[in-house]
Order: sequence, then C-alpha cells, then structure tokens
Amino acid sequence: MSGAVDLSVLKDRADAQRAAQSAPAGAPGGPNPSPAASGDAVIDVTEATFESEVINRSTRQLVVVDLWATWCEPCKQLSPLLESMAGESGGRWVLAKVDVDANPRIAQAFRAQSIPMVVALAHGQPVSVFTGVKPRGEIQAWIDEILTQVGPSFPDAGPAPAEQEEPVDPRMAAAEAKLDDGDVDGALADYRAIAEAEPGNLEAASLVRNLTFVSRASKHPASIVETAAAGNVDDQLAAADVELIGQQPEAAFDRLVELVRVTADDDRARARARLLELFELYEPNEPVVMAARRKLASALF
Repeated sequence: MSGAVDLSVLKDRADAQRAAQSAPAGAPGGPNPSPAASGDAVIDVTEATFESEVINRSTRQLVVVDLWATWCEPCKQLSPLLESMAGESGGRWVLAKVDVDANPRIAQAFRAQSIPMVVALAHGQPVSVFTGVKPRGEIQAWIDEILTQVGPSFPDAGPAPAEQEEPVDPRMAAAEAKLDDGDVDGALADYRAIAEAEPGNLEAASLVRNLTFVSRASKHPASIVETAAAGNVDDQLAAADVELIGQQPEAAFDRLVELVRVTADDDRARARARLLELFELYEPNEPVVMAARRKLASALF
C-alpha cells in the first residue's frame, strides 16, 4: 500500500469541517459526539470523523477499515463476518465501516477500484489490504500476521488471547483427503454438495470454482494451444483453459476476448461466459484481470 493511498484529502476535509463547526461539542450547531467514544469494536465512520476515528485511533490500536456499499452483494457476505470477528477480538483491533456512496472522499483516498475493500491501518498508515470476500480463517491469519508485526508498538499492548483451534468439518476433511489422493472429480463433487447445502460456505464455493476449472482443463491435450482451429469455439475455449492452467493468464484472456470480438449470438455468449468464469479465479484487482476487462469492454462495444 505504500505510496498508493493519499489520506491528506480526508484530513483537510476534517479540518475544514472543524473550522466551520467551532461551537462546543453537543451545543446547538456544534458537532455531535463521536459514536465510537465508547470504544466499541465496530464503528461507522464518515468523512468528518475519519481523522479522529481512524487516523488518530490507529496510533492506539489496529484499525481495520471496511469499504462497502448497500448495492454490493459481496459486501453483504463480508461485512457481517468482519463485525463478528471484531467483536471477538478482545479489543485487539477495531472495525471501521465506511459507506463509500455516502463518503466518496474516503474511497478516493484509498484509491478503491472495487469493493469490498479492507484496509488495515497502524500509526496513521495503511499496512495491508485485501479486496473481495475471503473465508474467516484466511482473514484471521491476515489480521494475526499484522498484529504480530505492529501489535507490540501500541501502548498498553496486552498479550494476545490464546488461539483456539476451529473445529474441523468432517465433510471438508473428507473432500480434502480425496484431493490429496489425486481424486479431483471426487473432491469436487463433495465440495459442490457442501456449497449447495450451505450457500454461505465461502471456502467450499471457492474450491468448487477452482476445482471445476482444474477438472476441465486437465482433460484437454496440451497440443490444443497449437492445433486449435480459428473458427472452432470449442477448440478456442479448450486452448484458453490450457493456457491458464499453464500460468499464462494474459494469453488465455486475450484468446477469449478475441473470440468474443469475432463471434456472435450463442458463440459470443459462450466465450464471454467462459471469460467471466476465469476472472473469478483471481482477485478482481489483479492487473491482468483489470486489463482483460478493459479489452472485453472494447470488444463488446
């Protein structure tokens, strides 16, 4: 995040509002007391309170900023999870929620290109960031790593609470065992059953996406990249799979964008659907994905 975030615009905004609202706090016309004065684990932040509730607070404890919006479906999955984790953290960190529609300057300061976007701040500076929805275990590991690095620098930093092992889901363990044994299709079937039974199981859903691709791509001959007929949609889709599993995402995406450009009707819809499916295997802000999305927009319009 170094060099990628400009928080000065928010400080200037807060300074201007303080100058315009010089009456004592709580007096008619004066600013209302901060809703986070009680030290709650979850606070709602605005442009006016950003400096005090995020920048200044981050000198005393880790602040995790959740950039969200009411129209953002992934945000509806991630935000409740973050709120629950903040409440269980024992005060080791606080969650600052920011509605980007109501507070566009904050989104601008973080240069948010997609949401949900989660930024950790310590001592007034962003120290780590992730975008998109992640499972609880991955988020907890992310926070733990940050606290290991910056936690001791906070005043009155107490010992970290003892880690408790999460109970192992026997269904997930059985699917993982199949995967370890090389039974990709069997593991995929198990993970799919879990995801269908539990729509909120983000880990299972992510594994279904990844294994669906791996299962399909591994069945194509590697030679399809060289032998794919230019006018054969099935060949081109297969070749893109092989390129992607071979760690050539730019080549795979370019192939599919070109297929979208030169086809029509059902063939074009198939090519576009496959491209969007492959995008889901990456973080939305990955440069190679963002570049391919721009090329796709040009091909469509």
